[in-house]
Amino acid sequence: MPRQTPLDAPPSPAPGRTGPLASLRENPGFRALWVSNVFFFGGAWIQTMVLGWIVFETTRSELHLAVFTAVRLAPMLLGPFAGVLSDRYDRVRLLTLACGWALAAAATVSGLESLTHVPYWALVLGGLAIGLAQSPSQPARSALVLSLVGRRNLSNANALNAMAMNMTQVVGPALGGALISAFGAPAALWISSAWYAASLLALWPLRHTERGGTERGGTEQPAAAEPVVAMLVGGLRAVLRNRLAAAVLAVTLAANVFLWPVHQAFMPVFAKESLGLDADGLGWLLTCGGIGGLVGSLVMAALGDFRFKGGLFVYGTAAWAALWALFALSAMSGRLALSFALMTGIGVLSAAFGVLQTTLLLMTTEPAFQGRALGVQELAIGVMPLSSLGLGVAAEYLGVAATTFASALLLVLFLAALALRLPALPRYRGV
Repeated sequence: MPRQTPLDAPPSPAPGRTGPLASLRENPGFRALWVSNVFFFGGAWIQTMVLGWIVFETTRSELHLAVFTAVRLAPMLLGPFAGVLSDRYDRVRLLTLACGWALAAAATVSGLESLTHVPYWALVLGGLAIGLAQSPSQPARSALVLSLVGRRNLSNANALNAMAMNMTQVVGPALGGALISAFGAPAALWISSAWYAASLLALWPLRHTERGGTERGGTEQPAAAEPVVAMLVGGLRAVLRNRLAAAVLAVTLAANVFLWPVHQAFMPVFAKESLGLDADGLGWLLTCGGIGGLVGSLVMAALGDFRFKGGLFVYGTAAWAALWALFALSAMSGRLALSFALMTGIGVLSAAFGVLQTTLLLMTTEPAFQGRALGVQELAIGVMPLSSLGLGVAAEYLGVAATTFASALLLVLFLAALALRLPALPRYRGV
């Protein structure tokens, strides 16, 4: 039977029932997925902060921290294969398996840290195990949104998902830092394990749906049993031949080469070496970014199906990079209050980037290839481990602030060149 297209998806909220929370209010299936995402990303943010702190406390090396981050994020390289699984199998079941694996991996790392002082190599392996639960599930998680809410509410639903991530970015690091200060790292890690368990339970209402979008017996079925390699190659060709989709992926790739590794790997270094903060202070610095992200997500949700999607994606990402350059300068000069304020602004613009990179990719890709398109996006994000290593080497010699400043300027130059070469992207409306 034919796959469900966005036009066949569950009905969007009625015209009279709009607003920032429209998808949550009107769609029980999306509401269940959203609650699951809150707990899943909550566990991930606590672990990102706590494990990064433990690694830097253990090694006192920016390069060792970069290696840990690279291994933690390496499963993103499996993105194209994860996209094939998303197009081929039941997405709800894939997410259930991912939550179960995340719970087991997080509980194992927490138990080891409670029993003994975990050596660096074991922390690296633990990070890899947790990454294997998180990254390969992302194409299914994102594609499921379109199946649940339809095209008209895609921007709203993606913004609400970004809001979930940023809410946990507010709570997770602050909670992780407070728990480290009050009870130690093992308690913070056990909290993250409990969040994964809650995420798994929240998926229960979706168990009676096929592919997450229709009730059992409905019209949407998994893709035909085409060989995995053929599906992978066909999907890559279809996505990369689409100039707009390829350009969106190029922006995602550039952002993850130049700046996202800074946020993922080097914030403990900024906090400890440049700003003189302890674990609690690092938590609050990351919380400022989360608060900004929450505000940005609410703004994006309120905008709904707005017309300047491409322009905001390109120029907003350039402004985001400029704020990172200013943050590097403020940290270098030890201006604590300014650094906290700039991190809040970075959070606002990072929310717009996160919402639009997925929304634009789904809107510019044929429905049959959307899972694989999101898999390629995950691969573009997956270069972060490699770029983390390169930036780690640079930071070891130049300092993390100088490295961040140079990377931010390179991203701005790339976006300016892209806007000149393909003006159709900043002009894209997606309506």
